[in-house]
Amino acid sequence: MQILERAQELERQGQDIVHLEVGEPDFEAPECVRMAAEVAIRTGQTHYTHSMGLLALREAISDYYLTRCGADVSPERILVTTGSSAGLTLLMALLLDPGDEILIPNPGYSPYANFIKAFHGVPGRYTLDPRIGYKCEPRAIAGALKSRTRGVLVNSPANPTGAVQTLETLDEIVRLGVPVISDEIYHGLEYGTRAASLTQVTDRGFVLDGFSKRYAMTGWRIGWLVAPADRVPVLQSLQQNLFISAGSVAQWAALAALQSGGSELLRMRREYGRRRTLLIEGLRRLAFGIAAEPMGAYYILADARHLDGDSLRLAHRILEEARVGVAPGIDFGVEAEGHLRFSFASAYHRIEEALVRLERWLRSLE
Repeated sequence: MQILERAQELERQGQDIVHLEVGEPDFEAPECVRMAAEVAIRTGQTHYTHSMGLLALREAISDYYLTRCGADVSPERILVTTGSSAGLTLLMALLLDPGDEILIPNPGYSPYANFIKAFHGVPGRYTLDPRIGYKCEPRAIAGALKSRTRGVLVNSPANPTGAVQTLETLDEIVRLGVPVISDEIYHGLEYGTRAASLTQVTDRGFVLDGFSKRYAMTGWRIGWLVAPADRVPVLQSLQQNLFISAGSVAQWAALAALQSGGSELLRMRREYGRRRTLLIEGLRRLAFGIAAEPMGAYYILADARHLDGDSLRLAHRILEEARVGVAPGIDFGVEAEGHLRFSFASAYHRIEEALVRLERWLRSLE
């Protein structure tokens, strides 16, 4: 966020910045989504909904799991949330007492630790090895478990690595006997093998997902949480007290996304694939190291230690001198220090421009 805020400051001064630092799709939400929102507003569907979400939407999410991966997920196990962040909030409130631990990936999405700390928990970490494509190693996770570990969080496709975990890996993690939280927000954005869902392995896990990434609905703040049936009543009570319900208009829009947004999702995924190829080839040409090509999401974690081992300092320098925003690896854990995360959620021509600017900047260092 330091990089983004400084970039915005430079833009206010009239500078042109290429944004590769944030995971913000440059697409608009599908037309069916926008039309459904307009209809909801015109017809007065603007009041509180059921605390677990519109039944029609929960049924559509249930159908999504059945169609995508053959998993039978009852609508009664689904809570519609104000983005996946609200789902994480509910889970931390459910699982943690002060001093309890949740294991999170390193490198991994940096706010995970802050959600845990907000509920006086302790973020533990398990390491993802680039030499095996940042795949989760169940044995390493088992070795990191402690007496007060209350959950293991897995993110697939992953931010910042783009790694996709297999069904077998998820199954092995479940067999460790600790509650598993699977962040599946980037499902639908894969470039090859489809990401497995925890719902295919167990009905005792927790799954976070939503509409922000694959339907370009970041500002709509709408997601969902799948939970074991016996944990739903407490989660519903927490939802009632903390959030009441997710936004009604966003829920109707999300229903339209699931029912009619498939062609737009396919179009966006194809375009992300083009951008992915462009950025991978461009970064490698510029001597950035890419240990594992991303198989999902829209990020590339690239080794930049030959330029500077301090990724935050390097990211600031690239912004100031090359006018390209990139995310410092240290934001994602110590295992990513010396790396930079590049997002290919920006338009193709802007990625081309970023590569031109980076090449010019690198030549100036010679």
